[in-house]
Amino acid sequence: MRVGLLTEGGYPYVSGDVGLWCDRLVRGLGQHEFDVYTLGPGRCQEGDEHPVPLPPQVSRVRTAPLRTAEPDGVAYGRRARRRFTECYGELVGAVSAGAVGTGADSASGVPADTVSGGAPDIGADGVSDELADRFRSGLYGLAELAREKGGLVGALRSDSAVRALERACRAPGALRTAREARVPELLAVTAHLERALRPLSLDWYDDDGLGAADLCHATTGGPAALSGLLARHFCGLPLLVTEYGVRLRAHYLGAGPDTATPAVRALLAAFHGRLAAEVYRAAALLTPGNAHARRWQERCGADRARIRTVYPGMEAARFTEAGESPDRADPHTLVWIGRVEPAKDLVSLLHAFAEVRRERPEARLRILGAPLDVHGAAYLGQCRALAAQLFPDEADGVHAVGDNPVSFEEIGGPEAPTLADAYAAGAVVVLSSVVEGFPVSLVEAMFCGRATVSTDVGAVVEVIGGTGLVVPPRNPRALAEACVGLLRDPERRARLGAAARARALELFTVEQSIAAFHAIYLEIVSHSPVRRVVLDKAGAPLPFATPAESRVPGHWTGPTPRALPGWATATPVRATRPATPEGAR
Repeated sequence: MRVGLLTEGGYPYVSGDVGLWCDRLVRGLGQHEFDVYTLGPGRCQEGDEHPVPLPPQVSRVRTAPLRTAEPDGVAYGRRARRRFTECYGELVGAVSAGAVGTGADSASGVPADTVSGGAPDIGADGVSDELADRFRSGLYGLAELAREKGGLVGALRSDSAVRALERACRAPGALRTAREARVPELLAVTAHLERALRPLSLDWYDDDGLGAADLCHATTGGPAALSGLLARHFCGLPLLVTEYGVRLRAHYLGAGPDTATPAVRALLAAFHGRLAAEVYRAAALLTPGNAHARRWQERCGADRARIRTVYPGMEAARFTEAGESPDRADPHTLVWIGRVEPAKDLVSLLHAFAEVRRERPEARLRILGAPLDVHGAAYLGQCRALAAQLFPDEADGVHAVGDNPVSFEEIGGPEAPTLADAYAAGAVVVLSSVVEGFPVSLVEAMFCGRATVSTDVGAVVEVIGGTGLVVPPRNPRALAEACVGLLRDPERRARLGAAARARALELFTVEQSIAAFHAIYLEIVSHSPVRRVVLDKAGAPLPFATPAESRVPGHWTGPTPRALPGWATATPVRATRPATPEGAR
């Protein structure tokens, strides 16, 4: 079949975790044909060289840099302006009313249980049908206006947009915090909505774009999923949405008190909540990467019957040597591996290690990772200073003067040339995070056959499944006790490490993920309306003349086989997919 793959973040122009996942998906499904549609950073342009080599099953790559969007110079006439005001008014009217039960009208504009890892409490009935219909009507009305007239970027930045938002915020039933919004706050929300709605102005939604595909696969939420909504609306394309990190939760976590005023945070939280609810309603299937993400989707209105949990596939081969030789590990060393940032809570880890040293003076802690930005670099400096304070360089009968038991290193150095070597260096791998989605480092440690101690955040318990120790977050004493227990008991470490490796090889390999997505693709297409009509010479339709699974690049048996006697000669006629009626799935 032909798959329109919607990505965000720059694949195939930019590598990284998301790009690596996309590349593994495309290469693993060689029996299908892919058109890649990338919502990337501003430096990505169509025709640029792809740093990530593309396999032959990728037919084309189309790119839309969304960091910058210039108006196309279209000036709306009276009717178009009235139409824009009505559609935009419907959308912001639904946004300004908030979402039932999300807590968006609180002082923070963020559900109270978000940071602790819970899903927003939208309630059993989700958002009200009336407000959801208003949001949907406004969203697709703006998309149709952009398709017919153009000029939507300029309209979304106009004074008319600001006035429509102000009317919605002052209307009866609006959020209390929204009614208090002043002009600077209205301008900030209008600018954010313009950026979020840029996919509405793309030219991807026709027979030369996504309309030529059999299936649309959005590999993340946010703008990519919005483009998938429009492909479904204009082309009738069935939509599959994969979320390994729920974008709505990421928005909530990023909407701290220092980012904006309460009115701005409440309005943006309501917008992203309603957009997520529409994506979950319209998708043919949702594939969260873990049960933690699945709970978020269900509480945001997703139908449980249309959810399939698919764990992100990871390559196990590079960890084989470490997994098959657990005796390489230093029996006194704890290892932490990851990106250095406050969410990883290395401060609690260092305090926990101080207690570990009181029980096991020979213990060492190796912290392997690098910061991603200036905030991470500042946090790394803070952790180095704390380590120097907690563990002054002095002779203690075990370590010589100047030999600190805590080391800060990066992968690729002489002591840890590869990631597998880093995991193999320690007897116990520690995860101390306070916020975590799918714990990739934990799965890598499991591939290496290492015993683990982790905090109970995100999908940790689901991943571990009883093959490691789990303690509450921000609890250095519990973390220390678990580490000491494993350092004292080599037989228990070996037993847990072997069980962890077996579990990882069963659930978290690339092969498992690829097989799951292949089956999901076939399931979606088998329930989708026929998209292409093939007629014989008499003009009668030929059912099943072009099954989606026959779209395999190249030939099945070398030269094209000669037609058998009595076979009708078919002439394909392009036909657009009829709009899928609500409830057809």
